[in-house]
Amino acid sequence: MDRTDFIITVYLLVCEQYRALQALTRIRHGGFAPALSDEEVMTIEICGEFFKLHNDQDIFDHFQEHYQDWFPALRERTQFVRQAANLWHTKSLIQQRFTIVSGQAEDPVQIIDTLPVAVCVYTRSRRDRCFKPAADYGYCAAKEMHYYGFKLGLRISHAGMITHFPLLSARPHDIQALDELVRGFVGSVPADKGFIDQVRQTVLAERNGVYVITPPRKNMSATHSRQLMKTCRRIRKRVETVGSHLTERFAIAQIRVRDMWHFQHRLIRKVLAHTVGVFLNLQRFHAPLDLDSLIAG
Repeated sequence: MDRTDFIITVYLLVCEQYRALQALTRIRHGGFAPALSDEEVMTIEICGEFFKLHNDQDIFDHFQEHYQDWFPALRERTQFVRQAANLWHTKSLIQQRFTIVSGQAEDPVQIIDTLPVAVCVYTRSRRDRCFKPAADYGYCAAKEMHYYGFKLGLRISHAGMITHFPLLSARPHDIQALDELVRGFVGSVPADKGFIDQVRQTVLAERNGVYVITPPRKNMSATHSRQLMKTCRRIRKRVETVGSHLTERFAIAQIRVRDMWHFQHRLIRKVLAHTVGVFLNLQRFHAPLDLDSLIAG
């Protein structure tokens, strides 16, 4: 589809889920109705992220220049930015609804991993005052990179849709985040060697029905069949693809704001945009993680 069809499709999807939410909970609590509807704001944000416009100024300027006829009330940048940030919780609920209505939340096989998210350049970390004490120093072994910020926990379905994305402290080892990453889930969880902990894995299996499957280290004997490990190794590549999408296409490591409120709003927006892309591909019976094929040109 071209950009025009994409915007219309996203708008219809957002309206459908927004109205479903309104039937379940009260979203607005009085006050004057905004010039732009919440559905319009979220559509602009999601499409802006897909068009690789990653800050509020660029998104506002692009849609005001090219789609003013579609969104005639898009005139005040500060009002648009404030409304977008205030919708962070609504966007989180809509993201959850996409995982539920698509059936991906109930997938019995979900993969976990963590992704480093820096909040500033490493050399400036000592002078940072915006995220203390929440942000911390961390090390990503896969990228051999020291950074200052957070870890984004990822749990994705077999198809590649993000079903859970807690924001974690950067310093603790990945195994410390295992309980949070599998919270509310029952089934099999392929993971990398960073999540090896026989005691914790046994407890999760016996008490919660969560079976964490990790490859053995060199000094460990295999506990699973070779075929199962081969399948899990292939499946785990999907969470790496999702992490690559978030890092490269949605620039999740380049969020430059001054407080947690705006940081979480941008983070949720990017995850929602990725979820919408996977949802559309599932509806079209395309490869779920082939996001480039959604928009022609």
